[in-house]
Amino acid sequence: MENTEKFTNNKQIINFLTEQFPLCFTAASNEAKPLKIGIFQELASRLENETRVSKTQLRGALRQYTLSWRYLHCIKQAVKRVDLDGVEGEDVSAEHAEHALKTLKESKEKAFANKKKTTENAAPKRAPKKVSVPTRAKKAAVKEEKVEDLSNFKEATHSELKLKQSVRVLLGKSPVSGVVVELLKDDVQVQLDSGMTVKVKAKHLIV
Repeated sequence: MENTEKFTNNKQIINFLTEQFPLCFTAASNEAKPLKIGIFQELASRLENETRVSKTQLRGALRQYTLSWRYLHCIKQAVKRVDLDGVEGEDVSAEHAEHALKTLKESKEKAFANKKKTTENAAPKRAPKKVSVPTRAKKAAVKEEKVEDLSNFKEATHSELKLKQSVRVLLGKSPVSGVVVELLKDDVQVQLDSGMTVKVKAKHLIV
């Protein structure tokens, strides 16, 4: 009984092609041969009644085969291209040979870069082991905090505030300079010198 189970990946299809057309497609252990220009149309015609593989799958497998390093290595100027029966035809052109060499170089560079990246991510460098040596504890120097003189400022009232007025916003331990950018019903929108905008009550502002 003939096997009618559909192929599910490119590897199966490429193996099938090497069995069906051994004089054209070669297995990974053998040197590849340059394929005839338009080989896909020839394949589609020969495999028209083959139910295990669609034209879309065939195109994908053919692309993978011709982009492999092994195949790109064989695309050299003046080497004869072959059809499905291994019959030699036209020579590989200088343009196609140059393109294959460029593609091969780019593919290898990308593969090596990915491998290096994977290796670096998988095996991060171990930091040298620190040996703790007991030392006499030093008393931390007490940092004197400079207290700002706010005697010249007074608490702002909502009704007295104006747009673009310079104010100080009471945030944390020390007030922060800013400018009034919007007066709301109950709040005031202030843009700080840092560029950040805050919404506060007037009682949190001094002028």
